[in-house]
Amino acid sequence: MATVDVHGYVTRWNAGAVRLLGYPADEVVGRPAAALLAEPVAHDDVRRAVAGNPERWSGPLALRHRDGRRVDVTVVAHHGPPRGEAPDDAPDSWRVVCAPAGSEPRPEDEDLARWAFEQSPGCAVSLYDTQLRYRGSNRAMVPVVGLPDSAVRGLGILDITTQPQAVALSDALRRALESGEPVHLETFQRTGGERRIHAWSVDCAPLKDPDGTVHGVALVAHDTTEQFWARKRLVLLNEAAGRIGSTLDLSRTARELLEVAVPEFADFASVDLLTALEADIEPDEGELSGSVVLRRIAHRFDPGTRLPTVLEIGTTDSYPEFAPPARALATAAGVLCNAEDPEFVHWMGVDRRRAAIIRDQGYHSMMAVPLRARGVTLGVAVFYRRSRADRMERFGQDDLLLAEELAARAAVAIDNARRYTRERENALSLQHSLLPQHVPEQVAMEAASRYVPASTRSGIGGDWFDLIPLSGARIALVVGDVVGHGIHATATMGRLRTAVRTLSDVDLPPDELLTSLDDLVVRLSSEAGATGEVGEIGATCCYAIYDPVSRTCTMASAGHPPPVIVPPRGTPEAARIPIGAPLGIGGLPFEATAVELAEGSLVALFSNGLIETRDRDVDEGYARLCQVLARAGPSLEDACDAVLADLVTGRPRDDVALVIARSRALGDDNIATWEIPSDPSAVATARKAVSQRLSEWGASELIYPAELIVSELVTNAIRYGAPPITMRLIRDQVLICEISDASSTAPHLRRARDWEEGGRGLMLVAQMAHRWGTRHGLTGKTIWAEMLLPEAAPGPGGRPSPRAQD
Repeated sequence: MATVDVHGYVTRWNAGAVRLLGYPADEVVGRPAAALLAEPVAHDDVRRAVAGNPERWSGPLALRHRDGRRVDVTVVAHHGPPRGEAPDDAPDSWRVVCAPAGSEPRPEDEDLARWAFEQSPGCAVSLYDTQLRYRGSNRAMVPVVGLPDSAVRGLGILDITTQPQAVALSDALRRALESGEPVHLETFQRTGGERRIHAWSVDCAPLKDPDGTVHGVALVAHDTTEQFWARKRLVLLNEAAGRIGSTLDLSRTARELLEVAVPEFADFASVDLLTALEADIEPDEGELSGSVVLRRIAHRFDPGTRLPTVLEIGTTDSYPEFAPPARALATAAGVLCNAEDPEFVHWMGVDRRRAAIIRDQGYHSMMAVPLRARGVTLGVAVFYRRSRADRMERFGQDDLLLAEELAARAAVAIDNARRYTRERENALSLQHSLLPQHVPEQVAMEAASRYVPASTRSGIGGDWFDLIPLSGARIALVVGDVVGHGIHATATMGRLRTAVRTLSDVDLPPDELLTSLDDLVVRLSSEAGATGEVGEIGATCCYAIYDPVSRTCTMASAGHPPPVIVPPRGTPEAARIPIGAPLGIGGLPFEATAVELAEGSLVALFSNGLIETRDRDVDEGYARLCQVLARAGPSLEDACDAVLADLVTGRPRDDVALVIARSRALGDDNIATWEIPSDPSAVATARKAVSQRLSEWGASELIYPAELIVSELVTNAIRYGAPPITMRLIRDQVLICEISDASSTAPHLRRARDWEEGGRGLMLVAQMAHRWGTRHGLTGKTIWAEMLLPEAAPGPGGRPSPRAQD
């Protein structure tokens, strides 16, 4: 061995170099290494050789002995410092090692080769002749065969073993013998009398003489069981990454964990979650040290078997604090346990029913792994294994690490599902509280409604509907849709629904109401953007008012699908109304359209989630809705169910709101109208007319309060209003008295002073009436007051009033 620095000078020269070339070290060190060459070496050849592997170079060289003779050697040169020196001492030196060319093996080398063959511990080798008869093997192969060489020598492989893999091995040996090329295969086979199956990497190599004639075949087998199971664990982890957590359903996520683990990893597995989580309580680690209550949400057996289980899905149980699952919860670490371990024996002694089931099913090894995510313990996953010929019998530490990794992945997905479920339930509760709890009974319309929340993947939407009783026996129908999903959309929906009810209470017509609502949405968007919240709030809305006296329905839309109208004996069609801009655009007008409805007509209002889906456009949705409504019977509840059954499949991607109403009409016998002259003497005439009509309607008990109310309202109209003045009585579920005049000035309730002679009229009206108010029209205003009908008084059409029915 010698070392050569970067400049080509010899820096080291050992005793072997002295024996090879005869030069003592003091004659060589410090001299150019090229002086030792017997013939020059082309510089380009060396450069090309070194370029192939800059860390090492090898090749033949001719050196000159000290006595002048030529010495042929094979050189191996390593780039780096000499052995025993620090890397920084000579970083660019080459360490050159060489031996005389043509060195022959020594006789003792054959013994070494034979001993290596016989004693190789990690390589099992057996030899076969050209007839594929067994001729011998090394020591590592004897346990695999299970018999000594003397018992099987001269036999074929199919005579030695009856395992299923023997046919594949025999075929591989024959192909190697006939082709003269090595044959590789992966196989599984038991070792000797073991029950456990090992994985083997097998090479069948033909044995040739120098002339290439095949004289036999060597079967070389490497036990790759550990590597095989390591690969299986990696495959299992990869599968878990793709399958666990595919949905936000808590139970489904637990089942996905078990589908990955059983049967590839375990024969039975279960997932139990802490019941405290159901009350939204996240226990601290110290609270898990004793016996805790868990609920079984999933378990899985090896497919094809269905055996008794200790705990059914949905039921609760608790583990004693010394049991492996309880210890896993308390320590927040996995626990590996075998059937003969003292703690397992103790557990089985306490829980005899569990012990009987485990014993009968042959489970002998288990692991309990806590499900933890974001520092919170959610529950425990338990894995059991029993004896099987195609798998390692007992769980090991590698299996415990794998189980912990699977549990960690599942825990994050379960926690995501739990948190999402909690938020969704909160949003649903909020949404439910903001929507009408029942459809109010009205004389103007009979109505039914449905609301279908969006799927869990889409999230809760902002659709809403409402039916609002108005003055004059009228009713308002509303359907709206806030853009987006989630709790923010639900909260916005609640604010808009409240705003619609407030604006309806002042009897704004549909176009003016939508204008006011549009201003509100613009203001909400501006406020949200200023505070850093989600801005650009958008919504659509359809608002309709139906008057049973005139049988007219006045509608306006802000970017919302128009309603479908079904005449009693006609063809359903979408209402022909102008569609304004969605709410939140600002500055654009809305237009109202009045449609006369025949008594018994159906009016269907809905959100776009009903008619528009990913697989169906709006026109097709309208066509199908009209087809269903054309077949609608007398029951509106059945009509709603039929519409949803036909147009909504499963859980929709968007919320669906639906209101179907059937129009009614108030007959002339329930309405009385008078023209009032603008003369104070007309007050007495008005009182007399009201008294006479109430007597005809069988509501004599209301004569006194009605006369008082009429007297005050007619007097105000004559004194402060403008002609023409009209008085109207409507017998609905209540008695309605309306006084209309051409003035737009609204009266205001005030408290009169003791010394004032007037100012008490509206106070008396407010005391005598059940409700009262003012609504404005195009040509003036109407002051209205409602009085409850006596319990025995008949309602419209001779029916008892609702209070009498109650």
